[in-house]
Amino acid sequence: MQRIRKYVCFSVLALSTVLFSASAKGFNHGPGPFRKSFHGAKNVIVLIPDGCNEAVQTATRWYKGSELNLDRMHTGDVKVHMANSIIPGSAAASTAMATGHKTTVRFLGVGPRTDDLLTDFVPTADPYAPVASILEAAKLTGRATGLVATSRITHATPAGFACHIHDRGLDNEIMEHMVYNNIDVVFGGGARHLLPSGETYTTSFGDTWRGYRTDGENLLTVLRNRGYAFVDSKDGMNAVSCGKVWGLFDDSHMEADIDRAMFYPTQPSLAEMTSKAIEILSQDPNGFFMMVEGSQVDWAGHANDPVYMVTDFLAFDDAVGVAYDFAQRDGKTLVIVLPDHNTGGMAIGQYRNDDHYTAVSIEELVEPLKKMQVTSTGLARFFGNYTSEDIKSAVATYWGIELSGEDMDEIMADMPKVGPSYAVAKVVSKNHTIIGWTTHQHNAETVPLWAYGPGKPSGLIDNTEIAGYAARAMGVSLDFMTDFLFVDVAEVTGNYTIDNDDPKNPVLKINSADIPISKDYMNVFGHKVKLPGVTVYAPITGKVYVSKKALRMAGIRVR
Repeated sequence: MQRIRKYVCFSVLALSTVLFSASAKGFNHGPGPFRKSFHGAKNVIVLIPDGCNEAVQTATRWYKGSELNLDRMHTGDVKVHMANSIIPGSAAASTAMATGHKTTVRFLGVGPRTDDLLTDFVPTADPYAPVASILEAAKLTGRATGLVATSRITHATPAGFACHIHDRGLDNEIMEHMVYNNIDVVFGGGARHLLPSGETYTTSFGDTWRGYRTDGENLLTVLRNRGYAFVDSKDGMNAVSCGKVWGLFDDSHMEADIDRAMFYPTQPSLAEMTSKAIEILSQDPNGFFMMVEGSQVDWAGHANDPVYMVTDFLAFDDAVGVAYDFAQRDGKTLVIVLPDHNTGGMAIGQYRNDDHYTAVSIEELVEPLKKMQVTSTGLARFFGNYTSEDIKSAVATYWGIELSGEDMDEIMADMPKVGPSYAVAKVVSKNHTIIGWTTHQHNAETVPLWAYGPGKPSGLIDNTEIAGYAARAMGVSLDFMTDFLFVDVAEVTGNYTIDNDDPKNPVLKINSADIPISKDYMNVFGHKVKLPGVTVYAPITGKVYVSKKALRMAGIRVR
């Protein structure tokens, strides 16, 4: 049995440098210079089941056999288009919810490009310019902050709340923004983007994770120097009771909920991560903001995999139950739940049951799904050499379905186009369930809105209004935060350069000040000075954005 170290606040504090030390509770927020009175909510929790619609909720309810936690909270619907398409991508959708600004596909925390905007769309942020998120605003008003996901933590939805980058695929740069944005609690996957290429990390359970970073920086060391505990397993997470903590439970993405026990039992569930994050964050007397993503509901939709969809949505609903129960006890917490978009176009009913669509039993919907022991992704691990016989055997063993020759012909024809797991899930859904799909990609329709607590949203709203509801509840101004955190250096001085001697680690130079890009500090007159947020470089425009504090410390007058 592995030995688990019990993390306590004082042991965490011993790791801190003087500059980045934490308080006795593990937080170093204070009341904050931008604090306003509460507008009804001390805490805000946003939960996002990535990529689903109400058909998923309905199927999951039947599968569970009882009401869902979400059923107590339905308040309206949400429009989800982005700046350049009526069908949104996750990065742009996350940016809209986090900042209140619509943007372009793949963009995170920055304004949209202007050459492909939707007809009559008027941008509310400058192209590629960073805009403050509700997480950053919460941090600057003294609250604790947290991110929880079952994907890599650098994936689009969590990244939209914590970074300012023009391409969601830049995981290393996203991780750097996240680390230097000083989020108090981070749970998810993606440890490989903390570590330099060529270095490894040995987990508490004996796995070896390899680094992916190309800039030479070890961000795990940065976290530890700043007083964070780092854990890699459910047992390690449970041993943490307070303070600042990063828990990354895989080098890449975590397992699907139904696959976890079989393939990676060291990982916690989404509900367990949510519960632990609330336990820690709620110790901050100023309150907290947290975003929780059920990341893989979306991947189930992409795969057209019904058991993946309902079981990961059910796991998400368990996490909603944790947040809802806390909000009920607390009385000062706003909980907002919504998908960022729909994925796959799942529907209960398809051409196969056209002749008896008004005589469909619960069993006809549920029984095929109950036989499935793993997701299609997990199933593919048992496909051997990907022959017809290997696939038929795996489907019979782990999904309880005997594939016909016609089924296999369809699967083998589809495999070169979509891969084995997608091909099997699509054909099994079509020929052996009553669940239909429209696409392997995203959809454009409005999505449901669920909410509970003071200042909750209701009715038909736009996804950009989520940030507004959260900001009003916490008494903050996102426009003010953007103006404070992200000043275009060229607009206030021409006396600056960007030092690219190390192209992976550029440095902004203003007068006698050195300000590293994508970090939250500057060096001036031999002193390292903490900044309120990260310095952002927009490579498409060549502009650099820094906080007013950084400019003042560099001798530049700003209002």
